[in-house]
Amino acid sequence: MAGGVRWVVLREKDLPRAERAALAAALRAILADVGGTLVVAGPDPLGGDAVHLPAAGPYPPPTHRLVGRSCHDEAELNRLTTEHYATISPIWPTRTKPGYGPPLGVAGLASLVRASPVPLLALGGVETPDQVTACVKAGAVGVAVLGALMRAKDPTETAAILNSAYVEAVTPKLSKPGAEAPRSPRAGLRPTVPTQGSSLTARSGHGRPQPQTATKEAT
Repeated sequence: MAGGVRWVVLREKDLPRAERAALAAALRAILADVGGTLVVAGPDPLGGDAVHLPAAGPYPPPTHRLVGRSCHDEAELNRLTTEHYATISPIWPTRTKPGYGPPLGVAGLASLVRASPVPLLALGGVETPDQVTACVKAGAVGVAVLGALMRAKDPTETAAILNSAYVEAVTPKLSKPGAEAPRSPRAGLRPTVPTQGSSLTARSGHGRPQPQTATKEAT
């Protein structure tokens, strides 16, 4: 949180429900101090109102305040109905999920952004500021990060670096002194996905559920 993360996706699906619910409550208290959001992987919100679902289901999605879904291609995006956002992955090869893919690349991300009925968060192999910038320029409203943060010697510093790259990428540049700043092409999407300040999403857990790749392993 100190590094700018404002969405956290809780996986840890191997924990008993009571332990997972206690962890969710503790995380919500931390996130509340910075106006953040806890998203729980799976249909059970563990006492909250935000979930992230795998591509495989359930369909139709539950009616919570915030519902996301993991997607990996246009066919899965076309199945979305009332979801508020989706992650799209993998953008690059990922050490968290070696061999998972094939990677979409920046061009693939841009194509799926154009096809998607909801805002997309880029996921998979996002580890550097340049990658964050590329995802934003391709149309993603944010990035979801797991390995880069969980392997970091200083997660706060890593989060701050990635978040700074995001902020710089979405900040309009003035073409000349006194010129009006151009509107961000994502401005119309952000109210749909209330990132409350940051579009850097931290994902925790042991990788995504198959057959989808979905919930990852998000904000």
